Amino acid sequence: MPTRDEKWPVGTPCWVDLATPDIAEATAFYGPVIGWTFQDSGEQLGHYHMCLASNRAAAGIGPIQAEDQPPAWTIYLASDDVDNTSKLVTENGGTIVVPAMDIPNIGRMAVGVDPTGAAFGMWQANPVIGIGIYNEPGSLVWEDARLTDPEVGKAFYSAVFDYTYAAVEGAPDGYQTFSTGGEALGGIGGLWGAPEGTPGHWLPYFQVADVDASVTAVQSGGGTVVMPADTTPFGRIAVAIDPFGVVFGLHSAVNE
Repeated sequence: MPTRDEKWPVGTPCWVDLATPDIAEATAFYGPVIGWTFQDSGEQLGHYHMCLASNRAAAGIGPIQAEDQPPAWTIYLASDDVDNTSKLVTENGGTIVVPAMDIPNIGRMAVGVDPTGAAFGMWQANPVIGIGIYNEPGSLVWEDARLTDPEVGKAFYSAVFDYTYAAVEGAPDGYQTFSTGGEALGGIGGLWGAPEGTPGHWLPYFQVADVDASVTAVQSGGGTVVMPADTTPFGRIAVAIDPFGVVFGLHSAVNE
């Protein structure tokens, strides 16, 4: 089982959490869909729930923090210095919407918006690294930056996180992987297939044991399937929306 205890390299998607208006309903939905169990962090942290896969931290579910904050999954990118990364965000046309702040005995974080309007988090381990399990059911397995202007987005993320990009054979036109140190970490591209007017966003994909079973759980739990399960060169994939309107992806390996 691939697990990790050392901090993630800079630019690596290292955490993902959901801001939701109803934690109890969200955990009741995502438990059967992803296969998570949950641990309540307590009143002091707003009953932020850790989503566990094989008893390792895989994601978080917490309360909405502001009246005008929409429900959403936020992907956090690893940083050695959140304050400096925040400076790079603003210097390259982005905006900081949650200034750098300490979470005592856990880490330091900020939230930014890239020049195309897609929100993302930044995480500095101190000492909590974020995700402690990967490439296993229940873990974050891939991330797409679905942007209104991918070229502007690529220039921004290269400047802030030193990403490089590579084309993907068989993928939609313009879609590329982003990498640091030669390792593909996720994808970046346009809003193909999305309804007109969809804003730019980061889309998390969670690995599950059986995408088709998870799709059934989505429908049983009050969610909506927007891309039915499909076998692709990259695995079996589906995209769904939870009961609060938050989009996420599902992935499972294809048995040979």
